[in-house]
Amino acid sequence: MDQIILGTAGHIDHGKTSLIRALTGIETDRLKEEKKRGITIELGFASIPLESGEVVGIVDVPGHEKFVKNMVAGASGIDIVSMAIAADEGVMPQTREHMEICTLMGIKHGFIAMTKIDLVDEDLMELAMEDILEFTQGTFLEDAPIIQVSSTTGEGLEDFKKTLNELCHKIPPRTPSPIFRLPVDRVFSMKGFGTVITGTLASGKTNVGDNIMIFPSRITSKVRGIQVHGNSVDTVTAGSRTAINFQGLDRETIDRGDILSTPDTLHPSYMVDAEILFLSSNAKPAKPRTRVRFHSGTSEVFGYMVLLDRAELTPGDTACVQIRLETPVCLMKGDRFVIRSYSPIKTIGGGQILNPVARKHKLSDTQAIEGLACLMEEDHEAILSYFAEQGKFSGVSFADLRIMTSIPDKKLGNILQKMLANRRLIQTDKEQRIYVHGALFDTIAQEVIDRLGAYHKDNPLKEGMPSQELKSKFRAFNDKDSKLFPLVIARLTKENKVIQDKGTIRLSQHEVALQVDEKEVREKILKIYQKSGLTPPFFRTICQDLEVDQKVARDVLQMLIDEKSIVKTKDDLYFDAKAIKDIETKLVTFLQKSGEITTPQFKDMAGVSRKYIIPLIEYFDTINLTIRVGDTRQLRKKS
Repeated sequence: MDQIILGTAGHIDHGKTSLIRALTGIETDRLKEEKKRGITIELGFASIPLESGEVVGIVDVPGHEKFVKNMVAGASGIDIVSMAIAADEGVMPQTREHMEICTLMGIKHGFIAMTKIDLVDEDLMELAMEDILEFTQGTFLEDAPIIQVSSTTGEGLEDFKKTLNELCHKIPPRTPSPIFRLPVDRVFSMKGFGTVITGTLASGKTNVGDNIMIFPSRITSKVRGIQVHGNSVDTVTAGSRTAINFQGLDRETIDRGDILSTPDTLHPSYMVDAEILFLSSNAKPAKPRTRVRFHSGTSEVFGYMVLLDRAELTPGDTACVQIRLETPVCLMKGDRFVIRSYSPIKTIGGGQILNPVARKHKLSDTQAIEGLACLMEEDHEAILSYFAEQGKFSGVSFADLRIMTSIPDKKLGNILQKMLANRRLIQTDKEQRIYVHGALFDTIAQEVIDRLGAYHKDNPLKEGMPSQELKSKFRAFNDKDSKLFPLVIARLTKENKVIQDKGTIRLSQHEVALQVDEKEVREKILKIYQKSGLTPPFFRTICQDLEVDQKVARDVLQMLIDEKSIVKTKDDLYFDAKAIKDIETKLVTFLQKSGEITTPQFKDMAGVSRKYIIPLIEYFDTINLTIRVGDTRQLRKKS
């Protein structure tokens, strides 16, 4: 059986704290003000052993309307609720609000504790019973046991324990989660221990010695010690009430509402998408951008409820909304929440998180609304597809999908592999496990083909488009961490749609085709360079002498370079490839015999002026044939 938490609920002074004291001997009201006023203000904690020997944690929540936010904080970890209703008063306002909160928080198991039965006669007892049956009709406690108890006389306490024991063994196992999360409900310092944090472990587990991170502040620390029900343990698992003390953690750096987790696991967000039930008990509809108090885990954050698909939210309606917050929260898909009105303060609704790291939606955005409707279903592939699409060309990581989907790691990995196999997703980074939507990948691959086609049309004499130039045309490729560009080119190359060669990319069907006049220009330019050997004119001079368009001539020249008929050095100087090869052969023979050559010696060898010698000797340096050593050149040693 998983660790179980029993929570009390009910109106103020209906005997919740007294009942826990009678059952466990533990006084959960620990504050001076609580003892002075005789009411519960803060959360109280106790534990009770079952017949099986297992121990159930107890959270005692306040019943006064002024402290409902504390009640919500306590309700976040409850598995079973004991709804206390006093026999002498029956159902009261906070009884109803607590029932609404428990429903909104997704609590499905519990029973009624009819308290203070020693203060009423049989007639009043019967009236209280009728009141309870009417109140629970249509709720998750409709068919729940009703245990009549008296904390004063002890009557019914054994029935309470027996009922609790039976319920604990009917609760289905929790969905496993590898993500450790502990919403903080208390922080204090203890001499000899340092800073101590208490809470109900929402998921995962932690061990003594583990590193943890406090969200949203991202402060890190190490677990120094763990206690469960007053006993020291090495490991604590989901569902446990626990106290953890930390190494070197300043008490002032953490507050109720913060969440402990594994470092860099959660993502603070100012916006969440959610499915909300707007309670039928509300007197009037909610308008767009209604200011609310957002309660999740043990936190209370102010924000606005944005209606996406309607002008108002009618009491009793369920809708997808976006909640924009003033302070970031760290949640996961499926987490429960409650919203209360800003003023006057009243519980008005709640539900579950659909997207814990949402992007801002435009009102009446059909695509966004349809996407959120998809998140409400159990189609895991559709959910993963939605988040990949939302990630656009940056994609979405496995680490992000863990919190966006709440799917256990092994199952998530299997679904992703299936989607990779049918190309609904494309993995763009194996190390970081980043995925891009398959349709987006195909779209940008087609855009690359279209861009190359346009380039070939504008530059018919060029063999291909420089890779970096092509990459710069796409915003999606220019993220410094993106590995999308080489993947797209690799895919298109594999499909024989493009050819990548020497820093350029071209469509596989592209061939340089010269027009009649361009062929004439090619022959004239090539003949000039072949005739001039190692003393060519500057290219601009050639263009002037031939009286041809510079762009056409330069395109033809580039084609001659690409086909290795012409060699470029620098300063607008180009040489016939055969002439370059001949002088290169002479140079290598000389260096193999003499070991080094000076510039004057090279000038004598080539038989040309300094105007050509310097570009030529430096060209041989650039192609790593020679290396300059002082005033001489030597053959570069090649591995």
